Amino acid sequence: MTSENLHGITKTIQKAHGEAAQGLYDGTLSAFEFHMAGKPSRLHVGDYVYTIYGDELIGRCKITEIIPNGSVNPSSGKPRTLIMVACPGEKLDPPVAKKGHRGTRYYDGAEWPS
Repeated sequence: MTSENLHGITKTIQKAHGEAAQGLYDGTLSAFEFHMAGKPSRLHVGDYVYTIYGDELIGRCKITEIIPNGSVNPSSGKPRTLIMVACPGEKLDPPVAKKGHRGTRYYDGAEWPS
């Protein structure tokens, strides 16, 4: 790992939202909002949201703002944190195999090329 900050979280984008996944990296979006349950204890502005789509790590976007209690989960009524990222992000070419998951996971950038 380089001295560059590679820490952050992974978020899986569902197959049905492929257009959104591409928009993070193709210049059509200038910012994007991810949701995270609870309050992140190890996440900071300047870290990254690494995106997984189709069981592949496709890229990362730098976190620009973390808004605690920024919204409410419509199913549970529990508060969610909004994770704002800058777009376009850095797209991996080629993508790296990485199993998708539900929710949010902390990530150390292990598969990100140096």
